Amino acid sequence: MKLRPLLLLSLTACAFLVVLNDRSSAQGGAATASDDEAARIRIGFQVAPVPLSLADKDPNLVGLGSYIVNTRISCNDCHTNPPWVPGHNPHLGQKPAEVNAAAYLAGGNKFAGGLIVSRNITPDSHGLPAGLTFAQFVHTLRTGIDPDDPSNLLQIMPWPYFRTMSDHDLAAVYEYLRAIPSLPSAPGTPP
Repeated sequence: MKLRPLLLLSLTACAFLVVLNDRSSAQGGAATASDDEAARIRIGFQVAPVPLSLADKDPNLVGLGSYIVNTRISCNDCHTNPPWVPGHNPHLGQKPAEVNAAAYLAGGNKFAGGLIVSRNITPDSHGLPAGLTFAQFVHTLRTGIDPDDPSNLLQIMPWPYFRTMSDHDLAAVYEYLRAIPSLPSAPGTPP
């Protein structure tokens, strides 16, 4: 009979420890998320294939944007022509991989038999990526509506996937694109 109160006390203590552990894990999760973002920002600066201009920009957003652009959504594959320096294309097993920094994100890749050409998404003379304000940029990525011709949907751009990105991540991508060098559009690139 004396075991029952001891068992009840033991079960109560275990339940308390489980709840306490869950709370500390949840609190640790918040700290981890912050630490995780800091790690992504650091990696973003390490993997940026071009020099970045941080003047009048949020360096944390620039670093995070570089991480997203260069390790997650791979804008280089479509918006750089050619995407890799000759002899350094990882898709062909060539090592080391080296992004074509000289044409980085200046557009010019042809798709659908040349009917669709990727755009230059480097900053224009006003510092706007692809000449788009932040609101226009977000609208394009969330809807797929071509900013030059609102009657068209972007056919190659994977906007159906990008549309679910958080506002924070889209702001980071935009800030990163503001920080990369402005380049002239590749030949044949839409204005």
